[in-house]
Amino acid sequence: MHLAGYFLLCACFLLALALAGACLLQLRGLFPDALRWAERGNALFTLCFTASCAVLIAALVRSDFSFVYVFSHTDRALGFFYRLTAFWAGQEGSLMFWAWTMALCGACFPLLRGYTTLPEEVKLWYWAFYGCVLAFFCLVLTAWSTPFQAFSPAPEDGNGLNPILQNPGMIFHPPLLLLGYGGFTIPGCLALACALSRELGNEGPSWAERTRPFILMAWLTLSAGIILGAWWSYMELGWGGYWAWDPVENASLVPWLAASAYLHTAVIEARRGKLLRVNVFLMALITVSAFFATYMVRGNVVQSLHAFGDSAAGLPLLLFVLLSLIVSAYVSLTAPAQSEPLADPLSREGLLACVAWVFLALGIMIVLATLWPVISKLWSAQSVGLTPAFYNRACLPLFTLLALLLCACPWLGWGGGLTHKFQAGAAALLFVLALVVFLVMGISKPLALVSAAAAVGVASSLCLYCGAVPGTLRLPRALAAHGVHLGFALMVLGVAFSGPYKQETTASLAPGNSVTLGGYTLRLDALEQNDSFVHDNPTPEAAQKARTAAGDMPRYIFVEAKLSAFLNGKPAGELRPQARIYAKRPEQISLESDTLFGMGTEVYATLHGLDDQNKAQLTLSLNPLVNWIWAGGILLSLFPFLGMAKRGRGDG
Repeated sequence: MHLAGYFLLCACFLLALALAGACLLQLRGLFPDALRWAERGNALFTLCFTASCAVLIAALVRSDFSFVYVFSHTDRALGFFYRLTAFWAGQEGSLMFWAWTMALCGACFPLLRGYTTLPEEVKLWYWAFYGCVLAFFCLVLTAWSTPFQAFSPAPEDGNGLNPILQNPGMIFHPPLLLLGYGGFTIPGCLALACALSRELGNEGPSWAERTRPFILMAWLTLSAGIILGAWWSYMELGWGGYWAWDPVENASLVPWLAASAYLHTAVIEARRGKLLRVNVFLMALITVSAFFATYMVRGNVVQSLHAFGDSAAGLPLLLFVLLSLIVSAYVSLTAPAQSEPLADPLSREGLLACVAWVFLALGIMIVLATLWPVISKLWSAQSVGLTPAFYNRACLPLFTLLALLLCACPWLGWGGGLTHKFQAGAAALLFVLALVVFLVMGISKPLALVSAAAAVGVASSLCLYCGAVPGTLRLPRALAAHGVHLGFALMVLGVAFSGPYKQETTASLAPGNSVTLGGYTLRLDALEQNDSFVHDNPTPEAAQKARTAAGDMPRYIFVEAKLSAFLNGKPAGELRPQARIYAKRPEQISLESDTLFGMGTEVYATLHGLDDQNKAQLTLSLNPLVNWIWAGGILLSLFPFLGMAKRGRGDG
């Protein structure tokens, strides 16, 4: 089976090379039937690559430890769903899953009307670019990072999955990110193909309109993946936070920032016919930045909780990123599209351009800060890393500026000037009123105060604008944009409160002891020690059956603290945080935090273990409005579905 999976990858590599090469030959007039061959070859590529993936999935499901990859990321005690998620748990599998998403997207695109009506030259350039990307991934998967290495003889059991990855977030977070990366490849290749074919600004649907479903689906899956990753970090790592500016977190954020910048400049192109070449470069940059994110994770460039460590694929990935960036810049700059200059900055198109610049500035700043340990080696013997405090000081003001710009954008005309002056004045008044109210509430930190008021300003502006222009609610694309901005506003509000105004304490408690935090009293009622058979099964009978089947060898043992919470003396709920030790990772304590849900203040508890006197070592915190982040994230990830509708009059 190892050889079958590997040779299928080799066949895919040859198919992708042939696909790209044949199209380039037809562009030179040397292979007149290449386009039809490429379209059929792509279908065969997708079939072969899917079969190769099926080999790896079957090995994971069957716990075939003759595969080095299966041995490294699973064991016999691992549940079925986590054996499946091991597909993207390791370096080789995640690269393979990403390439698979590209292959599936590439197989779907020719079925759409947006593809069938493309000029032949554009199709040839598209397949040439797309084939090169696929060929590179297949080369990495066959030469430097293959999931089909074999053990002989096969071990009896595997190393198991990292305890941090044994969380429901593992089922959704990585594949959503990789789906986002893969989805952007299609519009990225088509944008470059149109630029090389001199098709920018011509009559008929633009490349962006033809690939709009891919663009929005990729953006929403990338958004959902990042937000789910933040929630996973909040629940799993036991620190009560959701974003630590970890290098790999930053790596996934950079493509999202570039994509968000593009979504705003794309509105200018759709409505005003401007920024044609800029949008080609931005779309290509999104794909390149996704490759760069992969290099950050797999190239051992900087230390990270999420990184896969040193890899032979690091240098090839870096060279591919640099080559892709050079090609993208050259094609974009040499495209012949000409358009009028942008209107005054105090116009809707000027403000949209400013929003895009802020997104790009954030991306550039985060890339430089993340790579600072590498950059600092140029003049220092010791690398210098930047702390989360630096990122907060440098980046959070720009996110606040984004919220302020979104407050003003609905009230400016495309050519400049203020529209709907009465409603604009009401929105400004509500912003000032929010500032005063939050100040009276004790929100005195300037950035948090302005951010919270700006979030209220965005929400009130959207409501007032929909009242001033009632037809907006009947335009799916406009409604999608407003819904995304509302979700962003809720997230800004949640960050403004939950970060600076979080209350936290540590406590060492014996059963019966309590600690006071804010208006809450938290009492430790009991400490329970048990194993995975009891925790993972609903009844004692099921637990005993699982124990017998596993030979009394649990996946993990745990200590659980049972805490009762009281708010102003009244019962508010119960928390049960755990500290686990997994059989495959006895040196590592896995923290399973628990929360007392609240849309106002959420109580958060983490058990770190027991001290020498068998007292529970706890971290307890109160996180105000933290769940508004997740609520806003849901809106931000769902409303783009409406944007896939056909464009109506007045839509952006």
